Amino acid sequence: MDAVKKNLLKPIEAIIAGCLAVMLLLVFGNVVLRYTMNSGISVSDELSRLLFVWMVFLGAAAALFERAHLGVDTLVHALPRSGRIVCFALSNALMLYATWLIATGTWKQFEINLGMTSPVMGISQGWFYAPLLVFAAISAGWFSLMILRTLMGRIEDEELISVRESEEEVDIDAYRKKDDGKS
Repeated sequence: MDAVKKNLLKPIEAIIAGCLAVMLLLVFGNVVLRYTMNSGISVSDELSRLLFVWMVFLGAAAALFERAHLGVDTLVHALPRSGRIVCFALSNALMLYATWLIATGTWKQFEINLGMTSPVMGISQGWFYAPLLVFAAISAGWFSLMILRTLMGRIEDEELISVRESEEEVDIDAYRKKDDGKS
């Protein structure tokens, strides 16, 4: 499971970092050019907006792997293991259904906007919907994997509670795993 997360998470994080770097250069360069030379980069706003959309949805996929999305675990904490397994499977099935709804709606919008071009760059407006399709594919795979692992009985107790109280708890867990590896 860690290999799956590592092999998918590292490239996603690299793409996010690349999007952020290009956005920074475009916007900063545009501001400097406007104030110093009374000109600018015409594609700066549009390309930055497109990169921002990609960055947000790839970041949502990365947060999914790291289990960093918001959640409420009050009820789940009170349940025995069997109840937690049922809640985990049910929540993943519901999220898989929501992902399907997102994917089908986004696909329709993608098809509608595929023939329309952006005013400055002249690229298809479908590129603004493509990151949602990528996110839907990644999250559908993730939720399907979680459901499959649950049905096969390969879910660990700590995975059944997918909410973290704080970043310190994540750091403590990472330290414990590192310390267990030395023993």
